[in-house]
Amino acid sequence: MDLANVRPAGADRWRIEPTGAMRVPAILYGDEQLIRAMDDKVAEQICNVACLPGIVGAAQAMPDAHWGYGFPIGGVAAFDPAQGGIVSAGGVGFDISCGVRMLRTGVSGEAVRGVQRALADALAAQIPAGLGSVGRLRLGEQAMDAMLTGGAQWAVAEGYGGRADLEYIEEQGQVLHAKPAAISSFARRRQRDEMGTLGSGNHYLEVQVVTDLYDADAAAAFGLAAGDAVVCIHCGSRGLGHQVGTEFLREMLLAAPGHGLKLPDRELACAPLRSELGQRYLGAARAASNCALANRQILTQLARDCCARLLPQARLEVLYDVSHNHCREEVHLVDGVERTLFVHRKGATRARGPGDPTLPASYRAVGQPVLVGGSMGTASYVLAGTTASEALAFGSACHGAGRAMSRHAAKRRWRGRTLIDELEARGTLVRSPSLRGVAEEAPDAYKSVDEVVAATGRSGLARPVARLRPVITIKG
Repeated sequence: MDLANVRPAGADRWRIEPTGAMRVPAILYGDEQLIRAMDDKVAEQICNVACLPGIVGAAQAMPDAHWGYGFPIGGVAAFDPAQGGIVSAGGVGFDISCGVRMLRTGVSGEAVRGVQRALADALAAQIPAGLGSVGRLRLGEQAMDAMLTGGAQWAVAEGYGGRADLEYIEEQGQVLHAKPAAISSFARRRQRDEMGTLGSGNHYLEVQVVTDLYDADAAAAFGLAAGDAVVCIHCGSRGLGHQVGTEFLREMLLAAPGHGLKLPDRELACAPLRSELGQRYLGAARAASNCALANRQILTQLARDCCARLLPQARLEVLYDVSHNHCREEVHLVDGVERTLFVHRKGATRARGPGDPTLPASYRAVGQPVLVGGSMGTASYVLAGTTASEALAFGSACHGAGRAMSRHAAKRRWRGRTLIDELEARGTLVRSPSLRGVAEEAPDAYKSVDEVVAATGRSGLARPVARLRPVITIKG
């Protein structure tokens, strides 16, 4: 990225002043090396976001930001409906409520290594993964509506997990005010056979081992100790979420002139929050969020069933489940006044600080777990939300490493079989139905997650708690 118009604005924080149609400044997080390594399109896109009506504070890009559709991935922006604020389907993304769930196992990494190969093979057989993968569950229309309304709570009622899981899921596993009627028949057909599946791209199920601890109090509150094994699930709303994004982007683009919207980029198609279209999209996106929450709940039970056969002593308790593609209605303090805002996080997670009453009681003293997934074969992290993050970025933080190279370029550079062999030599067993998919997700196609997390910590967005490395990766 060219830094000609970018100025330092604090610890690992950079500012682009409003020019032209920008209503607010743009803020980017990261050290100078991370900022320079970002594509120039990140600056262009986040400045375009700053032009949208009703935006509050600043348009923000997390340290893992990279070029996306409309919003950069890693983008955060809050909008006030009382000031003509909008909702943007591109600001949420196509994989609505894609997120990460972490499960404590109660067993050590050494115990996992004793059954590592057998467990990798069993998980690969149990967890449907890959493009077009289908699960064992088939949803009729009535069950589809119940799932879209109930989310993980519906899945628990259907026998996937227990009610104790729900306390450690955002929104207690159910996003309210969903509108299943806003989900098209085509989106429903796409999802009918895809519940309990990982999908493709950067989605995965991993068994990881805690290698380093940085915050003893938070680690203790989260139930993590050095050497512990965890299971981490990264996936979203599959075909249904993608279809919702596709359909509403098209409708928002066609409707924009009628709403008096002049878009800086057609990919930023949006609708006023108080319009019929804006409300219908929010209802559909909430239903898609419930789909993602239900999907991760089903996958949790599939992982439990698999581990019960090979690691019967493992408990697989939910540590936390956090989504990173959403628009949430939240109350934030702006210039000393509480305001109801709609916060878009695209490739970014909530990072609520200590004392937040919406957190599980056992986490309130230390803040929200922030789950940061690495690229295939590299480290992942658990962070904790901070009080400073609220003032900086509406309580938001990074979600992963962030791509440094396109999937097409990665596929040209690496071979999937070679990567699998190299990762096995380093202690990580990879199981995937697609060698091409493995090549596209090569570790070096991403930024350094260590550098992204370090910048996140220095900036005050979230503080590092634990570092983990994978020993088994089930990849789509």
